[in-house]
Amino acid sequence: MSDARLMAHFERLHADSPDPWQCDTRWYEARKRTLTLAMLPRQRYRHGFEPGCSVGVLSAELAQRCDAFTGWDASFNAVASARRRLSHLDHAAFEQRQLPAALPEAAFDLIVFSEVGYYLQEPALIATIRSLQQALQPSGDLIACHWRHLLADGHCSGDAVHERLHETLELPAVSNWVERDFRIDLWSRDALGAAQWEGSK
Repeated sequence: MSDARLMAHFERLHADSPDPWQCDTRWYEARKRTLTLAMLPRQRYRHGFEPGCSVGVLSAELAQRCDAFTGWDASFNAVASARRRLSHLDHAAFEQRQLPAALPEAAFDLIVFSEVGYYLQEPALIATIRSLQQALQPSGDLIACHWRHLLADGHCSGDAVHERLHETLELPAVSNWVERDFRIDLWSRDALGAAQWEGSK
């Protein structure tokens, strides 16, 4: 799927439904968010980044742990919904942008790559992974979460996305959580775990 077709695809999804993946209502989605948030070793981050933020359900919880937060999505409607959801937070900003055509310019100490990778064709996925690493601060954390099965509108499985992440990222793999339906992996150059981070304050 070309960049233009991909953007149009997500625009249709968000135009047809205010919550295309039922993130607000499904226990599966709520539990997955809880596990993703629990795997982050730091209680607080300076600047978090979530490409493919959709309507901002995960963004709302991530922003509570960040001094500044940036969300991107290819869909205008998704970005508008995310802005409304987090309108009470002055430190959260959302932009209509699509990876890898748009590359992040800021330096983030948290990047959340969730449910995005399988929509990108192989060259675009590799380019995106490299650009995300460049945007990550030296001591930052990058966490990825993906559905493990093939999607009708995707190019590969979540497992394949995470294999590419392991192959391409020049970062140590810190932890992972694998279930039948989804997997979460965390990479970081910083070897401190949650207990060490808390003790270093």
